[in-house]
Amino acid sequence: MNTIKEILRINEEELKRGLAGTAASWHQQYAQSAWVYVGNLDHALTEGDVICVLSQYGEIEDIHLVREEDTGKSRGFAFCKYEDARSCVLAVDNFTGIEVRTLLRLA
Repeated sequence: MNTIKEILRINEEELKRGLAGTAASWHQQYAQSAWVYVGNLDHALTEGDVICVLSQYGEIEDIHLVREEDTGKSRGFAFCKYEDARSCVLAVDNFTGIEVRTLLRLA
């Protein structure tokens, strides 16, 4: 089962049990966090590319595109910190399951 389907399953279970919006919800642990994990990135994307896409929902304060130590190539995931948690929530809600691709320019 992929991560998105598992999150949806957990959310549905919380709704059935009446836990959504309560202290028992797993969302409460991260409710005020402004950091977001961004995964399955195209390895050709740079920090600037990721910032351009993610800044649609708020001011980016910090980004860490994880790279291979020996080659410096992207490992395909990053951690991004928004100015506030609300922007982070908007980004997660709107980008979950979205695919971002690079455009190749031919000379």
